[in-house]
Amino acid sequence: MNLSPEKKIAGVLVPLFALRGEDDLGIGDLGALREFIDWAAEIGFKLVQLLPINETGADNSPYNAISALAIEPTTLHLGPKSPEELTREDFDAAVANVDLGRLRRGGVKYRQVKKLKRCLLEKAFANFSSRAGKERQSGFRKFCEEETAWLADYAFFRVLMEENDDSPAWNRWPAQYQSIERARIWLRDLPQDRQSAINDRQNFFCYVQWIAHQQWREIKSYAEERGVALMGDIPFGVSYYSADVFARPDEFALDWSGGAPPELYFKDDEFTQKWGQNWGIPLYRWDRMRANNFEWWRERVRAVRRIFHLFRIDHVLGFYRIYAFPWRPRKNKQFLPLDQNQMLERTGGRAPHFAPRDDQTPENCEANRREGEGYLRVVLEEAGATRVIGEDLGTVPGYVRPNLRARGIAGFKIPQWEVHHEQVPPGSEYERLSVETYTTHDHKPICALWEEAFEHPTATSEQSQFDLAKIAVFAGFDPKIDKIDFEKDFYPAVMEALFKSEAWLAIVMITDLLARKYRFNVPGTLANSNWTRRMQRSVGQLRAGRKTQARMRLIHDLLEKTGRL
Repeated sequence: MNLSPEKKIAGVLVPLFALRGEDDLGIGDLGALREFIDWAAEIGFKLVQLLPINETGADNSPYNAISALAIEPTTLHLGPKSPEELTREDFDAAVANVDLGRLRRGGVKYRQVKKLKRCLLEKAFANFSSRAGKERQSGFRKFCEEETAWLADYAFFRVLMEENDDSPAWNRWPAQYQSIERARIWLRDLPQDRQSAINDRQNFFCYVQWIAHQQWREIKSYAEERGVALMGDIPFGVSYYSADVFARPDEFALDWSGGAPPELYFKDDEFTQKWGQNWGIPLYRWDRMRANNFEWWRERVRAVRRIFHLFRIDHVLGFYRIYAFPWRPRKNKQFLPLDQNQMLERTGGRAPHFAPRDDQTPENCEANRREGEGYLRVVLEEAGATRVIGEDLGTVPGYVRPNLRARGIAGFKIPQWEVHHEQVPPGSEYERLSVETYTTHDHKPICALWEEAFEHPTATSEQSQFDLAKIAVFAGFDPKIDKIDFEKDFYPAVMEALFKSEAWLAIVMITDLLARKYRFNVPGTLANSNWTRRMQRSVGQLRAGRKTQARMRLIHDLLEKTGRL
């Protein structure tokens, strides 16, 4: 596909789990994505951006996956003959006692959805094991051999999770499981029949990944046929409780938790304003990674480039330096009321700081720039012709964006955050090598800002008014917009301003595209709705709805007018 920045295009960002397909099983899957690609192509979008698709843990966060390489099984479209070994009889038997209507209503019910999809995949694997032909068996063996560098450790980790109540918290497992070396000794000492059963279970988890890679490669090809690029996402960090950390503990600094520095913008998150964002990700021991030629990072990039046409690195700033906490996130509440001295007393003198060094001196800045560029060169080497995007939002040192551009990595532009000398620059001044959007999955949709600012004031109304005023200036309005109509005036203007900018990629969050107020995640909270919220309508209903049809005709016309078709 031609994804040169010389040609401006537009895309839409949607979390896969949020989609509603014609026959989904309670969560957005590849069947729903196929429908969405068709709809996006009809409108004129040339790109669909997704969140990470790696296998999630108990919190269901795609940014806290239990594997940086394994694909989340619930993304798979499962039905009769999909995968090949799943018969109509097997499918009907598995769903016979499931209230599919209830499962599909409301948000994602992960426990029930995962149980159902696991059952279907187990039936398919049993059929595969007992009667698959030589060609299928050979294809599976080839996949396992090609992916053995990560797949074998992952499958073993998943078996150990099952031995420990499905918990990925490996440091809380019994002693014989707490390192991969000890766990292998435990397995070796088991009776032969027990070893055989565990080996079979490992093969099941490998089979699921084989099917996942087949389906995802098929959807990539389908998107190409429709002229739509798929954009993936690699989180900079990896979960402490992941197969990766369990299998490669020497490559991670487990006594520090990565995150972001204090940020006053998040008015509804007291901890972030005071101490920063503590994501709980272990820091990298770059020296150990360099010793094996960054094998793990290369595997991650190879995995994502096989499925996506381009990919975003979430928090690309982490390659240069990352904010580190001397405590795990579960202790955040304990530290929230403390002052600096009390915090230092609690941590033995260790304070949150930038690692490996801050940006307070020119020498530090140059060292951070040089080392970060080196690590990104590894990513770019492995990416080959696949385009790389860098999410460079937050506290950004002056050397980062020029360095990204020099490497051909497009950075982000959030118009309401791009304020220079108290002025909001127009989109005509944006660098072509950039990705422009108003909101992401972590931010309040524009419609929600509008409601807070003018319709139902809240404690954060002042911030919402402030953000909307900057968006208004970007769209050519006077910043005082309380008298204009959102639907008739504001929505068309902000969409046109986004599309007519010089940025290579103009991406619209699905909630902004549809003028909805709901959110998929509220950072810094444990809200039950995080990562569970689904779109109110299926893709088919969006296509048929008169109001949505009219809105999408407007979007199509704007894409044509601004040269993004």
